[in-house]
Amino acid sequence: MNNYILMAAGGGLLAVLYGLFLSARIFRLPSGTKDMQDISDAIAEGASAFLNRQYKTVAAIALVIFAILFYTLGLLSAVSFAVGAAFSAMAGFIGMNVSVRANVKTAQAAKNGLSDALEVAFKGGSVTGLMVAGLALLALSIIFYIVVGGNPSAVNLQPVVTLSFGASLISVFARLGGGIYTKGADVGTDMVGKIEKGIPEDDPRNPGVIADLVGDNVGDDAGMAADLFETYVVTATAAMLLAQLTMPGFTNALVFPLIVGAAAIVTSIIGTFFVKLGKNGKIMPALYKGLITTAVLSAIVFYFVTKAIMTGNGMYTSLNLYLASLIGIIVTIGMVAITEYYTSKNYSPVKEIAQAANTGHGTNIIAGLAISMKSTLLPILLISAATLSAYYLANLFGIAIAAVAMLSLTGIVVAIDAFGPITDNAGGIAEMTNQPEKVREVTDALDAVGNTTKAVTKAYAIASAGLAALVLFASYTQELSKSVVLNTLQLTASFSLSDPKVLVGLLIGAALPYFFGALAMEAVGKAAEAVVIEVRRQFKEIKGIMQGKAKPQYGVAVDIVTKSALKEMILPACLPVATPIIVGFILGPYALGGFLVGTIVTGLFVAISMTTGGAAWDNAKKYIEEGHFGGKGSPAHQAAVTGDTVGDPYKDTAGPAINPMIKVANIVALLIAGFIH
Repeated sequence: MNNYILMAAGGGLLAVLYGLFLSARIFRLPSGTKDMQDISDAIAEGASAFLNRQYKTVAAIALVIFAILFYTLGLLSAVSFAVGAAFSAMAGFIGMNVSVRANVKTAQAAKNGLSDALEVAFKGGSVTGLMVAGLALLALSIIFYIVVGGNPSAVNLQPVVTLSFGASLISVFARLGGGIYTKGADVGTDMVGKIEKGIPEDDPRNPGVIADLVGDNVGDDAGMAADLFETYVVTATAAMLLAQLTMPGFTNALVFPLIVGAAAIVTSIIGTFFVKLGKNGKIMPALYKGLITTAVLSAIVFYFVTKAIMTGNGMYTSLNLYLASLIGIIVTIGMVAITEYYTSKNYSPVKEIAQAANTGHGTNIIAGLAISMKSTLLPILLISAATLSAYYLANLFGIAIAAVAMLSLTGIVVAIDAFGPITDNAGGIAEMTNQPEKVREVTDALDAVGNTTKAVTKAYAIASAGLAALVLFASYTQELSKSVVLNTLQLTASFSLSDPKVLVGLLIGAALPYFFGALAMEAVGKAAEAVVIEVRRQFKEIKGIMQGKAKPQYGVAVDIVTKSALKEMILPACLPVATPIIVGFILGPYALGGFLVGTIVTGLFVAISMTTGGAAWDNAKKYIEEGHFGGKGSPAHQAAVTGDTVGDPYKDTAGPAINPMIKVANIVALLIAGFIH
């Protein structure tokens, strides 16, 4: 077994080393003129300052949890928690630091055309993707190697579970803090700049523009990195738990999820070489070449990996397990296709929202809400079909393997996502430094695709979270069966809706994603209000800003939105930790089981509708800005800006943060299962 663990660690190390190699290549590229570099430096400074303050805030909470885990579960579990938190933070920090340097290099490359700019932006995104997958696999391998020691037949996976908890804690704070920051800055800046002053997006006269550009990195780069890092670790952990429960005498099953991840890292690295602009000049197909190449190669490699490791497990045929892994790949491709349909400017949902803007703000909002609700059906049907198919092949372990295979593509999927904030920033730098129109046309084309890729990745994360949460729930029921004892007779955990405690738990759990999402939306509103007040003050008090004769105080807006985001993230981030504990210890283990199911079910619907609907609103605005329905400045455009303003906290704050919220609640339940009766 130890050889397999070392192979997995080698795969993680390969991803990290290749990511560092790409970083070095990016740093050597030209950075443009001095004014371009000054703006890039301001963005980097603001982003680093926010992350440093955010991690210090989270560290204080993490220390308390570390002490509790040390007292209740022992030193190794507490250290594993710290490793999970540290590696998750590292993945986001490294990725973001490359992103804030790749932005100006992408803007400079845009002077040479679309192909060069795409190459630079994607390489920058690839660093984040590979760091997420590599560090996640490395953390899992290290902790599991320590846990195995010299006795692979008696492995205690509790430290691996606390590793997941550490990653989950960072994820929910990163998603919330980054999301509140990015959308508080974006909404506040746009409300004054676009609506009140009538100036373009990323106009250097807007005092909030640097805060807005900083937000793209702390939300869509560092936040997404922490989110997918956590999902990767949690999914592998859940699969390992089920392997131990269903195949206790077959130790290879424990390392199988890690080897699948290591194999997919190699295929992801190969896939990055296939991202090239074709003769038709279309960006999305260029990105999809990399994803499809990775998926096809993974489908081939998984067959040999499954046959080599899982033959003779005594429970499931290697063919059935291989087919379960293919289901995970199919779900990934399916979620990409569905999300692109609902969020791309090329298809009817976005055009319908744009059309509705013709008759005013209200009809635009109604159309956007309708599309957001409709967008939940196909993903839910896909996830349901995948769950049933995988269960048919290999019961709960089949679902776990499907989820692991899906998450094994994290490297290439996050690369496609992290490309988005880089191109967004590149467009802002081009606008603020008055680059030629042809440069802005290149960055605008990349930015529009970036909106869709970000939506695709969020949908991917939510779908994988749904599968992972189902597996975690199964692990919770198994753990409960082991720990619940009555009259010295072992009980089997069963959850019946005729039990009022189960029903009450179900209702409380179903309410949590709504309440959590509401707190996140309110937090964005408060941050945006603070930005609006500050931007209005500067326009009023600093004479000559609108004429370009005076420079705004960008740093003041950055500081205001940083303080607001850090303050407002605390309460919602603590909810998924505290609520399962309260429900479990007051209402009991079966009520907690109902709570988890309620959280998973409504969480999936709320998260999908918010992320997809918000992206559709955003691209409807961009569709109008291309000249449709009157173009920029028209009544339709003004209505679309309102829709985009509503959709921003939907797609970038509340919706994505529900993903880690679901898994934090499940991990906490799993940790306390042995203490509640």
